[in-house]
Amino acid sequence: MRILVIEDDLEAQRYLVKGLREAGHVVDEAADGETGLTLAMSRSYDVAVVDRMLPKLNGLKLVETMREERNMTPVLFLSALSDVDDRIKGLRAGGDDYLTKPYSFAELLARLDALMRRRDPGAVKTKVLVGDLELDLLSRTARRDASSIDLQPREFRLLEYLMRHQGQIVTRTMLLENVWEYHFDPQTNVIDVHISRLRAKIDKGYPQPLLHTVRGAGYMIRAHA
Repeated sequence: MRILVIEDDLEAQRYLVKGLREAGHVVDEAADGETGLTLAMSRSYDVAVVDRMLPKLNGLKLVETMREERNMTPVLFLSALSDVDDRIKGLRAGGDDYLTKPYSFAELLARLDALMRRRDPGAVKTKVLVGDLELDLLSRTARRDASSIDLQPREFRLLEYLMRHQGQIVTRTMLLENVWEYHFDPQTNVIDVHISRLRAKIDKGYPQPLLHTVRGAGYMIRAHA
């Protein structure tokens, strides 16, 4: 998932963003309501996690403005304001769910998955398949033809993105923005290095390669040549 986190407590923000990225999600963050609203209205997100008490623009007004502008990105309010009246205000402002601090990170992940299922019942998958290559998104493991493949976290995210776009050309810019979260090309060979390592892990020793370089365009993963 691509997730927007709007949280002004920088320590809480770092903890949340780190956990979401380790869970395989792509995350943008903002520390005030105005910046958060700008991001929410200018980019596409699967879900937003919004604190209630934000500088410059509070969370309630932020979400109300999103809804007024027909932005229906699912919103999970994450707040220390835990009274029933506070939760009701959050939901009436346009929030889809409300979780109070302190919170269980496992519960937060489960609630985000539930929001995605509610938005699109087919959006949350537990496994992705390309030919005899299988990626298990819950156990964070990969197998090809029943053989386990040892992947580093970044390699797993790279493979997941490629497999979710199987049969499509994936450009370097797409990978930088969605796997490395760079919104520009820093003229680095980091993609080439990771693609080379990934290809060695999933294709070496198999007669049918899955990962292909499309000259001048990018990369593609597909089951048949």
